[in-house]
Amino acid sequence: MASKNKVVSILGESITITDDDYISLTNMLKVKEGDFFISDWLRNRNTVEYLGIWERIHNPDFNYGEFATIKSLEQK
Repeated sequence: MASKNKVVSILGESITITDDDYISLTNMLKVKEGDFFISDWLRNRNTVEYLGIWERIHNPDFNYGEFATIKSLEQK
């Protein structure tokens, strides 16, 4: 089956949109000083909560203990 991914150009950078409408966060953040914004986004309390919920729903092997450790580090 052929990929239906779309690519849009923003500020001269290519942003991938998958066939199921997911947008590449990595591509988006590369447009604007990506390394800083990615690390900042990953430290955000709401991001950590979102990722935990996503994993609980979609990952049958989700490690709740490890997530609790990560979540507690985020709160310090």
